[in-house]
Amino acid sequence: MSLRRDHGHEPGHGHDHGRDQAHGQSHGHTHEHGTGKAAGNANANGNKPGNAHGHDHGHDHGAGGHSHGVSADADRRWLTLALALIGGFMAVEVVIGVAAQSLALISDAAHMLTDAASIVFALIAMRLAARPAKGAFTYGLKRAEILSAQVNGLSLLLLGAWLAYEAVQRLIDPPKVEGGLVLVTALAGIAVNIAAAVCLSKANRSSLNVEGAYQHILNDLFAFIGTAVSGLIVVLTGFVQADAIATLVVVVLMAKAGYGLLRESGRVFLEAAPAHIDPDALGDRLVREPAVTEVHDLHVWQITSGQNALSAHVLVDDAADCHTTRRDLEKFLAAEYGITHSTLQVDHAEHAGLVGVGAGHCEDAHGPVHRAGPHDH
Repeated sequence: MSLRRDHGHEPGHGHDHGRDQAHGQSHGHTHEHGTGKAAGNANANGNKPGNAHGHDHGHDHGAGGHSHGVSADADRRWLTLALALIGGFMAVEVVIGVAAQSLALISDAAHMLTDAASIVFALIAMRLAARPAKGAFTYGLKRAEILSAQVNGLSLLLLGAWLAYEAVQRLIDPPKVEGGLVLVTALAGIAVNIAAAVCLSKANRSSLNVEGAYQHILNDLFAFIGTAVSGLIVVLTGFVQADAIATLVVVVLMAKAGYGLLRESGRVFLEAAPAHIDPDALGDRLVREPAVTEVHDLHVWQITSGQNALSAHVLVDDAADCHTTRRDLEKFLAAEYGITHSTLQVDHAEHAGLVGVGAGHCEDAHGPVHRAGPHDH
């Protein structure tokens, strides 16, 4: 492997740091990204061909490699089967709900409509996310599935608000409900939703896209259970308000699931660190690695579900080998944090007058500066 690095920096040499490093570096040194990174990651990260990088793109993913997102073919089959089950039963339920004057059944049918829509969005997003990165879309369209998750979360909240309003109206002025018809239909709905949930559980739920569709169906399953209970209560006691009460219980579940999807997808769009990674703790851990004296401009974000990325500026002892240190850090990030897309700018701390932040170099570091020993975050 040919490793090249020009250490002829002069003080005050310009760098594009932090998050911008991963997308448009303009360093005056040349280096090769280490092993364990995606092939062609420099292109995916938007490095400019004219910025003096001498990258050798001989990247691989180790013995077994790694993949991102969902297994498109297998997951599409499971989602399509779930869509067929949901769509077929939904049409029947609308007719029965109107005949039985049951808001719980009608709300279940409306919820199933959003279930079907969420699966359609998921299928479309899968196809878009599978397109290769090119042109202005240096990561491809991988975040289409995150957008799908946001749509699913928002639809759960909006539908829940409408159902809550209708349920309150029916508590005040309850119509006559055919409890027996509601009970039988709800029991059938439970069976259909269990089958659909099993289908989606076999898909890759680490994808927020698939998880959004799964949450829709899971909430619909809870809705049918509540509807079946309300139908039984109406049959046994004649208490027709049970239908509206069951709807309100489902609304709470929908609000919880919708908020969760919006929160998680929002974190991705706002480029927050993955929920399981504390950037400050990660920075402190990196400076404990051999030869590392400082880490700053540390950024961790998600490209899409299950695909995390990191960029950082690392200063090492003057006697250390920059390339060896970089490769060791990349292996550490991949093994300990599952981060296989990393862009590390490694410099000698004392070389050419680079003495970290505030010495004519990285005057405006993004985020905290991590050094050995106690320091502020």
